Amino acid sequence: MDSRVPRLTAMTLLATVEDAPPAGVGPMLRTWRERRRFSQQELSNLSRVSTRHLSRVETGRARPTADMVLHLADHLEVPLRERNAMLLAAGYAPRFHDQPLDDGSVADVMDGLRHLLDAHLPYPALLLDDAWDVVDANAAVDALLVGCSPALLEPPLNVLRICLHPDGIGARIRNRDDWAAHLFHQVAHRAAHTHDPRHRALVEEVTGYLGGTPSPPRTSGPVLTLELETDAGVLRFFSTSAQLDTATDVTLAGLHLETFLPADATTRAAFG
Repeated sequence: MDSRVPRLTAMTLLATVEDAPPAGVGPMLRTWRERRRFSQQELSNLSRVSTRHLSRVETGRARPTADMVLHLADHLEVPLRERNAMLLAAGYAPRFHDQPLDDGSVADVMDGLRHLLDAHLPYPALLLDDAWDVVDANAAVDALLVGCSPALLEPPLNVLRICLHPDGIGARIRNRDDWAAHLFHQVAHRAAHTHDPRHRALVEEVTGYLGGTPSPPRTSGPVLTLELETDAGVLRFFSTSAQLDTATDVTLAGLHLETFLPADATTRAAFG
C-alpha cells in the first residue's frame, strides 16, 4: 500500500483501549447503555426491566439469564459480535455464528446476493463488508474504476480508499467535496454506533485524506449524486444501500449491497 495511506496512530490506539468495554457482563451492559446515552430509567422504560434489577446486573449483584442479556443488548442495538462477547462474559455460549463468506453454511445467502449484483446490470453494484471492503461486484463497476492506481485495486479493495486516496478516482469525481463529505459522515456515524476499532481507524484514515473534518454535503437536487468525469462525458448516479435485516451470522450482518442508478438520460444511455 502507498506510504501516503494513513496508519493507526498512537492516538487511535489509545482511543481504542479507552473505548474497550470492561470485563464482566454487568460493566459491559453499563458501557453500552452509556454509549447510547440512556439512563437506567430510560433503558428500563424501553426494556420493561426494573431499574432495581438493571442496577443489580450492572454492579454484578445479579447474574442475568442469557435471554436477559440478549433482550437488553437488543434494546441497546449492540452489534452481534459484541452480543457474543456479552454472553461469554455472563458464562453462556455465543448465539451468533461468525462464518467466513466462503463457508458452505452461508453459500445460499451469498449466491442470492450475487444474483442481485448481476440482476442490477447494466448498472454498477457492489457487495461490501462492514469496513467498506469489496466482497464482490458486477461487471459494470469496472467503468467506475478507470484511472485508479493498480495498487489500490489489489485485494482487499476498499471503496473509501478508491474514492478518496490521492491515487484513486477522486480526481474524476466532479463533486468530490460533497461526495467525500457523504462518505466521511457515513463512516463516522458507523464508528459512533459500533465503537469498532476498525471503524475508528477508517475515520482517521478518511480524515487524513480530506485534511480535516468536512461539513455535511450540499445538494441542490432531490438526492446527492456521484458525478464522474469519463470519456463518455459526465456520468451522474444516485446510490441505494441494503442490508440483511434478519442476519444471525456476524459476518453476514455486516454486509451491505450498494447499487448505483442513473440520475440523468446521458448516464442511462451510456450504460444502455
